[in-house]
Amino acid sequence: MATNTELVRRACLLGLLAVPSAWSQSGFAVLSHEPGSWPAILASVGFEPRPPAEAGIFVLRPGSSGSPQWDERVRQGAFLILEGESSLAGSFGFRPGEERIRAASVEEARLPELSIVWQKPLELPRFELPAGARIFARERWTGAPLLAGFPRGQGAVLWVAADPGERGYERFPYLIHALRDLGLDPPFRSARLWAFFDYGHRARVDPEYFAPRWRSAGIAALHVSAWHFFEPDPERDAYLRQLIEACHRHGVLVYAWLELPHVSEEFWRRRPECREKTALLQDAHLDWRKLINLLDRDCSGAVQSGVKDLIIRFDWDGVNLAELYFESLRGLEAPARFTPMNGRFRELFRRQAGFDPIEIFGARRDPESARKVLEFRAETAARLQEEWLAALDLLRRAKPHLDLVLTHIDDRFDARMKDALGADSARMLPLAQRYDFTFLVEDPATVWHLGPSRYTEIARRYQRSSSSAGRLGIDINIVERYQDVYPTRQQTGTELLQQIRHAASAFPRVALYFEKSILAPDLPLLSPAAAVVGKAERLRNGLLVDSPHGVGVPSTGPVLVNGKPWPVADESVVWLPAGSHYIEAARAWPPVRVLDFNGELLSAAVSGGGAVALTYKSSSRALARISRKPARLLINGMEAVLETAGPGAVLLPRGANVAVIRAE
Repeated sequence: MATNTELVRRACLLGLLAVPSAWSQSGFAVLSHEPGSWPAILASVGFEPRPPAEAGIFVLRPGSSGSPQWDERVRQGAFLILEGESSLAGSFGFRPGEERIRAASVEEARLPELSIVWQKPLELPRFELPAGARIFARERWTGAPLLAGFPRGQGAVLWVAADPGERGYERFPYLIHALRDLGLDPPFRSARLWAFFDYGHRARVDPEYFAPRWRSAGIAALHVSAWHFFEPDPERDAYLRQLIEACHRHGVLVYAWLELPHVSEEFWRRRPECREKTALLQDAHLDWRKLINLLDRDCSGAVQSGVKDLIIRFDWDGVNLAELYFESLRGLEAPARFTPMNGRFRELFRRQAGFDPIEIFGARRDPESARKVLEFRAETAARLQEEWLAALDLLRRAKPHLDLVLTHIDDRFDARMKDALGADSARMLPLAQRYDFTFLVEDPATVWHLGPSRYTEIARRYQRSSSSAGRLGIDINIVERYQDVYPTRQQTGTELLQQIRHAASAFPRVALYFEKSILAPDLPLLSPAAAVVGKAERLRNGLLVDSPHGVGVPSTGPVLVNGKPWPVADESVVWLPAGSHYIEAARAWPPVRVLDFNGELLSAAVSGGGAVALTYKSSSRALARISRKPARLLINGMEAVLETAGPGAVLLPRGANVAVIRAE
């Protein structure tokens, strides 16, 4: 078997010392027979494995021998990652000293307050670093450097003190971030993410500041906690309108996020007769939600009237009917949280089964009785969900551009959720075509400790029995977990990037709960992590890219796509539709460009007289930001009202359309 030294020598003979192109930096080679978790780490933001002669990123694991050729290679643009102790690491100035340390906790330079704890401590030498090296992470108690690097010429060197761990994030969550700080740019972008926005946590957020940040992070739609705006309030309403307008100007759609049977704090206070009851016959104030009895005709009517007013009152792009089922995660084991036990539910069940459902917590503790209650509870939840989907669908008569989303807890990967919450996806999935909604699968708290690869299996269980696979999505909860998890309580760094990567590869849509919980170092890497590319190959003087959902390719100049001038690009990224496309440099930009498009782009073309033509489809209306002031709009060959959301931002109708936008 060849040694690491021999692998390095062979790589050099294969032409490793040629100057890398920008594209070659998107490929990596691990020069070891045991690559460890490095492929998973680098793939989390789109870097692909390539033969050494075609790579621009090189990982050399412990024991690699030094060579002056590596220094020159780095100066010419290579990114060199050195793991642990080796003569090569020593040649760059990373040398072990005599002192030994016990490494169990890490202090990250970006977020010193973040608790990063290793499940399995390691004994390591304290390393000496070369002059000028930037330390990205230290052992918290001794201050010993664990992750450091420096730029050199056009490339950089990154050194890490130990194996990153089996999954790639157990010890150093911010490896990719360090590479980015040293100048390594991920190869692709996505602009298709959704994110939840809770006004209760973000009432002081400046929309003008955050809207462009959200969009640059790849967020296409913000789902805003609509229950805070259920009752009209001049100050809050003005803020929400400001938020929606800012989002639209910057290419972000805004959805009304409903959390029925929670309605609002004020509704709970004013209508005590409408309060849901637990199995202890107490008011169902569970966690932050204050649940309302939607089976009561008067209460439900009042809520429907309020929701209709809420949707009409603001310029929403869609409505998300989220988590409309019952409590609690522990099911029958927690009667203090078990709902519904309102009078109407008990009466309806008694008519069908002949006994009061509350008796399963007293005189009727047999499994057969409990099963009858649980099944009726799931039927009731499904009936409520369908009733509310139908009511929201009717609102499309007044607002035909509205998209609908049903956020529904997973009950296929974790089948316990049906009995725990009354959630039954089998009843709801067939309705996706009737009411034209996205079925957003919520990742249940019970599986948050499992690895990112679970999303592949979750998707498989839904896609194999759903006729609406194209309208499936996954909701990733970025929150502190109750399980024993390492190295951080909340998903961040490589773990979060891998989650997004696996989810985006398995589902057409990925949502993040919620935008406030995304830590600042992760925000710039969300878009690369969500970019899915099936194939990327350098051909002649260009690049062939094949993507299932469309993708952004970094570029600082004009391009041809499939031999024709391409109008969908800003100053740093060219945006491509789904499918296979060949990109090459062009001499000049078209007279008018689409700087950003928030819809599913099918094709684009330069049209005569300062116009662009977009063929697209969108489940909501779509937003197009163009480089010049829009003057005229044609939809499917017919003159249409030009509706704008700010300078250069054009609102386009929902559905499958051809839009021609002519600029002044």
